[in-house]
Amino acid sequence: MAEEVLLENNGKNSAHLTKSLLAVALLASLGSSMLYGYNLAVVNSPAQFIKDFYNETMVEIYDWSPDEEQLTILYSLTVSIFAIGGMTGALLVGKLVTRYGRKGTLVRASALVFIGGAMMGFSRWCKMPAMVICGRFITGIHSGISLSVVPMYLGEIAPKNLRGFLGLVPSIHICLGVFIAQVLGLHELLGKEEHWPLLLSLVVFPTLFQVMLLPWFPESPRYLLIEKGNVHATIAALKWYRPKGNIQAEVEEMQEEQRSLSSIQTISVRGLLMDRCVRWQVITIVVVNIGMQLSGIDAIWFYTNDIFQNAGIPDPYIQYTTVGTGAIEVISGVLGCFTIERVGRRPLMIGGFLFMGLCCVGITMSVLFQAQLAIMRYISVGCVVGIIAGFCIGPAGVPFLITAELFKQSHRPAAYTVAGCLNWLSNFTIGFVFPFLEMATGPYCYLIFCAICLGVAVYTIFVIPETKNKTFMEISQMFAAKNNILEEELTPNGHLKLAMMNGYGTLGQLDEK
Repeated sequence: MAEEVLLENNGKNSAHLTKSLLAVALLASLGSSMLYGYNLAVVNSPAQFIKDFYNETMVEIYDWSPDEEQLTILYSLTVSIFAIGGMTGALLVGKLVTRYGRKGTLVRASALVFIGGAMMGFSRWCKMPAMVICGRFITGIHSGISLSVVPMYLGEIAPKNLRGFLGLVPSIHICLGVFIAQVLGLHELLGKEEHWPLLLSLVVFPTLFQVMLLPWFPESPRYLLIEKGNVHATIAALKWYRPKGNIQAEVEEMQEEQRSLSSIQTISVRGLLMDRCVRWQVITIVVVNIGMQLSGIDAIWFYTNDIFQNAGIPDPYIQYTTVGTGAIEVISGVLGCFTIERVGRRPLMIGGFLFMGLCCVGITMSVLFQAQLAIMRYISVGCVVGIIAGFCIGPAGVPFLITAELFKQSHRPAAYTVAGCLNWLSNFTIGFVFPFLEMATGPYCYLIFCAICLGVAVYTIFVIPETKNKTFMEISQMFAAKNNILEEELTPNGHLKLAMMNGYGTLGQLDEK
């Protein structure tokens, strides 16, 4: 029966973007990636209101009046606890996607948003600052799960020539979430003292929309075939996403990968780190995921208002300047999404990080000389916009995309666990440390971000190959030389002639054939 269905779809493999593919990409990103961006920026506008709430509550309930430094620590904890939750969620990704699948994990994780949103929404009424912090932690767990699962899901359902485009749809929604948080945080909308709990809890509405519609879409075909061995469900899922295309080539490519992985199940994080055959893939996701967070972008997202204030922008205009940067983010994200399949992953990564590094130097110089030259304040704002634009065009989404591309099915969940944990740990470090780093080093702190951006760009130039329009098997073979898998250890058709214990070949016994 399965063979008959494949024969009915004979012809060239479809490379077109179908309505079902676009719909699932938008829906999965709406209730997951967009919430990540929203939660990153939503605490920026009501920062003083949250500090005042903490101060009033501490005085009223505990008869303790915290000083300004203690309030800064509490607020920094509120900002950065989101990243601790994210790291916790990232640790769960491997087990969740193996047990429930990609789509199933997204649907089940949505319950966390309703819990966290309710806690933040009722925190002021209950006079409990801990509810804000706990709510941020719980929504962080959801973002930690979804930030890895969404690109994994989209990367597995997309044909290879659309994997880059669909892989950057979540990054557009991250930028969109930041922009929406900035707009709603305006004083004319929800930026008033009495509205900040509502502003924090609005995350429940896009999640509700996702929960109602996403269950109707199919699971990842690669998960169904390679991990579950369900050929009929795989074909049904592929026909849903490519109703007029030839799915036979894709099924054969999946079966080829399945045969190479037939002797093991999903690998653990420890197994991933110990596997010499994916050494450079692991190093790559470590570098790019740490680099994207330590590039300075999170410092700008978390503390945009403070940065503009230090740059000399008048207070009444800061919120509107911040909204303008949010619009630039969305435009840049869309630009990156529509150019990645034309120019490739490497140029977007290299160009994005180099441009961000240059803008970091610009911020340092403009702040140092703004007292002598009034124009420097505008240069500072321009450099902030440049960092945001450079990040959203490439580095915002490419690391999550190539994490899916560099690993086969057995290693992918563990790879996303490692990448997610490093991503969130770096996010927490910036969110908590940046205010104190800025107080200690002033504008020179941006030179640290510049050095990191340049380092990642250089690594990308010399180590990371271009993965555009390549299958997962082809990409793994591109790393064979770097991982000391010799060319003579490959069969004529390009398959490893090694004992296939992990799908990449081991450095042990050769196949006797």
